[in-house]
Amino acid sequence: MFDWFPSQRRKKLTQAPFPPAWDEIIRRNLAHYCMLDDSERASLRKLIQVFIAEKNWEGAGGLILDDEIRVTISAQACLLILGLPHNYYENVLSIIVYPSTVVPPPRTPGFFENTVAPVERAQPILGQAFLRGPVIVVWDAALHGGRHPELGHNVIYHEFAHKLDMLDGTADGTPPLRSKAEFQDWVLVCTREFQRLRTDVATGKRSFLDAYGATAEAEFFAVATEQFFDRPRELLARAPDLYRVLQTYYRQDPFERVRRKTCAESPLEQPSPGS
Repeated sequence: MFDWFPSQRRKKLTQAPFPPAWDEIIRRNLAHYCMLDDSERASLRKLIQVFIAEKNWEGAGGLILDDEIRVTISAQACLLILGLPHNYYENVLSIIVYPSTVVPPPRTPGFFENTVAPVERAQPILGQAFLRGPVIVVWDAALHGGRHPELGHNVIYHEFAHKLDMLDGTADGTPPLRSKAEFQDWVLVCTREFQRLRTDVATGKRSFLDAYGATAEAEFFAVATEQFFDRPRELLARAPDLYRVLQTYYRQDPFERVRRKTCAESPLEQPSPGS
């Protein structure tokens, strides 16, 4: 009975026509969209319809939320789960959006909220994900990241990767996996690449991954996710095993999308410096 009601509500949401204005927003603000095939685009649109309706959206710092903000953030968050078995980020109830980089005010935890292991980021922040709390993002960074994947920095991918990681109740850089073999492969590869990044950062060597990923395993997964979706050519060339385990987990192949070259002007098709 309890599963039937949300199932029916979601069915009704996805049967409604997708607003043409929303489609234009996605085409304008999500560079990946033109790389998807027709089936993937249809699936993404359905995910967005449910995601927007089910989440509590809050504008902060004077920001007035509109469809462009909700649709742009939703499209990026839902791209991550396009190939995953999921429940629409069941651990995300609220999304708080600031207009630009902020130092958010102190937040009073809920009575049942675990505040021992939130993912804390240096202040001021572009985003924050709490274990049993909201996702906080800033709008200008979300928009810039969606439009410019060639930069390899996307606050939405980063924070929602944290929420995928947290689905098993902890932020440890290992999201729920499907089998013991997949888990063992994940641990072997990600531990090696995490230690490689830490060594590079400690010795001042420039890495293809953001140095922030060296601070903790959870941050490594989030940073690697950004690279996987936005600079797949470089990740595959520099760390093929890391690309492989992320491809297995997300059940997507961004490099193959780039290789298909389905949209001539996408920044995703441009080789990154030094690759």
